[in-house]
Amino acid sequence: QVQLVESGGGLVQAGGSLRLSCAASGRTFSSYAMGWFRQAPGKEREFVATISWSDGNTYYADSVKGRFTISGDNAKNTVYLQMNSLKPEDTAVYYCAARPLYGSSWPPTSGYNYWGQGTQVTVSS
Repeated sequence: QVQLVESGGGLVQAGGSLRLSCAASGRTFSSYAMGWFRQAPGKEREFVATISWSDGNTYYADSVKGRFTISGDNAKNTVYLQMNSLKPEDTAVYYCAARPLYGSSWPPTSGYNYWGQGTQVTVSS
């Protein structure tokens, strides 16, 4: 079955950087979008970024545009989220997710079928 395993979370000071990884397995993801979402305490889960495996198209939430970069390594079936200039408000559990792109419009900010277990990111002020 499909497995998404995140890693790379941790504690960092404001202005610092972290890189999250998401290792995907269990199927071919060539026609899928891979996304990152986050959920802060007491808040709903929100979309962060997504990438299309097939053509590398990316899309970001306004709150992270210019600071975060999503990328993928097809050979390793791994998606990354490079987070720079981190702010305390970026503190959340970050989740990796996957969904098929067929039948959907771009960008896919919802409707993800598969989810990882999440990794904690804490940004101190």
